[in-house]
Amino acid sequence: MKAFKAPSKKKLIVWATVLVCLAVFCVVNNKYLTVTEYGYTDTRIKNGFRIVHISDLHNAEFGSDNKRLIERIRSLSPDIIAVTGDLVDGSHTDIDVGIGFCKACAEICPTYYVTGNHEHWLDDVDRERLFEGIRQGGTAILDDECREIEINGDRVRLCGLDDESLYTDAPRDLLQGLGHDLPVILLAHEPQYFEDYCKYSPDLVLTGHAHGGQVRLPFIGGLVAPDQGFFPKYYEGEFTSGDTHMIISRGLGNSVIPVRVFDPPEIVCVNVSAI
Repeated sequence: MKAFKAPSKKKLIVWATVLVCLAVFCVVNNKYLTVTEYGYTDTRIKNGFRIVHISDLHNAEFGSDNKRLIERIRSLSPDIIAVTGDLVDGSHTDIDVGIGFCKACAEICPTYYVTGNHEHWLDDVDRERLFEGIRQGGTAILDDECREIEINGDRVRLCGLDDESLYTDAPRDLLQGLGHDLPVILLAHEPQYFEDYCKYSPDLVLTGHAHGGQVRLPFIGGLVAPDQGFFPKYYEGEFTSGDTHMIISRGLGNSVIPVRVFDPPEIVCVNVSAI
């Protein structure tokens, strides 16, 4: 019988170095906050304003009580904050993380929220506790609702779709007939319904859900996204069709797939201005 030969000190050092590098790589890919800035122009805008768009927190925490995330958002000086769903995760729920995050956002500036699919995977008690906590903390829930609001002196129509309404006639009922006197900004969780949103010509659509493809392959793009499968079309970035422009957030947290690869958490900042 051949005697067991212990690995040499040199091999142990190499393997230890590889493991440390992998650990650092995973931490950077899942905890390093990035900011992506987009510009959107509209002739009806006079003063201009800044939207910080947050999506898919999934209970993730960046510092104690999300302090690091909140301070990064604050540093961007938003005029409003838009949260497009999946604050919590249906499989390992922590309601307090989502409530605390929204409360902290509302202390920075007016904050608006629409549901994602994971909110609807909660039981009735947890869902109501989440919604009540969000409202009490000062964040507005746009549940198939349009509001005419003023942002830095500009008036817009801010509309929100509940995630369960995406499969119904709610987009039509909410958006058709709004007119074109004011810009229409739509918050909706899922980007794969872009063609459906375009039927009713909102000017700007903010979405998430796709997690940036979870793994971003060089020269190829996102690997997989919920409800789109492998090599999804709508996983990050900007899309335009007719008069409608959509911006997709890569999001912040993880769900079914626990890690991101070449896909760090993203805060989206949209600078809205006149042409």
